Amino acid sequence: MPIFKRPEAELYYEVYGSGHPLLLFAPGGLKSQLQYWRFSPANPNAPAPWMDPMTALASRFTVVGMDQRNAGQSHGLVTETHGWHTFASDHLALMDHLGFTKFHVMGGCIGGSYCLSLCELAPERITAAVLQNPIGLHENRDTWEEAVSGFVKTVQAHDPNVSEAAIRQFGHNMFGGDFVFSVSREFVKRCSVPLYLQPGTDKPHPAQTSAEIAQLAPNIDVQKDWRGPTHLQDSIKLVGDFLARNTAA
Repeated sequence: MPIFKRPEAELYYEVYGSGHPLLLFAPGGLKSQLQYWRFSPANPNAPAPWMDPMTALASRFTVVGMDQRNAGQSHGLVTETHGWHTFASDHLALMDHLGFTKFHVMGGCIGGSYCLSLCELAPERITAAVLQNPIGLHENRDTWEEAVSGFVKTVQAHDPNVSEAAIRQFGHNMFGGDFVFSVSREFVKRCSVPLYLQPGTDKPHPAQTSAEIAQLAPNIDVQKDWRGPTHLQDSIKLVGDFLARNTAA
């Protein structure tokens, strides 16, 4: 079982295919883990309404899927100072470990915010980003409060010594802001990384947030219809072609 060990975390990951590297951030909120590309966390008995890029894109790219710290088979420290930058540090360290200097990123749900965080913190390393069903704040503050409450139980089940106060401060660092939480609107306006957007349409993934991203970003392609079996093959081809166009020489 491939585990990348850091001083404060152990990260589970899987690698498929060959070609320019593509790092994946799965759906699932704070439970983001690679198996959620294979089935929806909301309905594990039914096929997911999105592609599984670990298999669908492996013929064109070296695809790296991972469980985020404290999700799936990954574990890590949680403190009151942790936040989006903590996950970004995990992501960059994993790609360093695998020997990849420059790479694409693709994220579903919370993964869109992970992508944008890396675009801001390490733009020289990110060659393109696919934002699928991005999360955001729009008449849904309760959604993120519930997510943090669930995360308290998850973390304390693994390490009862972590205080609820520390975990809730971590949750505030993650979801206490607005827009896509990890970056500002001002950053998206000047984001130089090519973006590909598959818009959200429901409460955790507001259509309003996707519309703002599409309006603000200076270099973005939007695929309005991408969900379900009707659009699956188009989605695989269009995302793959977008990433191929932006592959570094």
